[in-house]
Amino acid sequence: MQTTSSVFDDLARLMTGAMGMAQGAQLEAKSFMRAHADRFVAEMDLISRDEFEAVKQLASDARAETDALKARVAALEALLKDRA
Repeated sequence: MQTTSSVFDDLARLMTGAMGMAQGAQLEAKSFMRAHADRFVAEMDLISRDEFEAVKQLASDARAETDALKARVAALEALLKDRA
């Protein structure tokens, strides 16, 4: 009976070691994939969401200012036309 228990103990140790090795391989694969993803993003020269939102706001402000200036120019041209 002692040999059966020893076999089960050996099997349990073997399975525990296999699970530990599988978890280690999983962590290594995750870190490998993360490193590749980080390098890919860095090479793509992408911008952050904050930078995108800031540029988007600048473009919106510039468009509003352009529209206001167009209206002002049109009003000034109308004044010049009336005086001529």
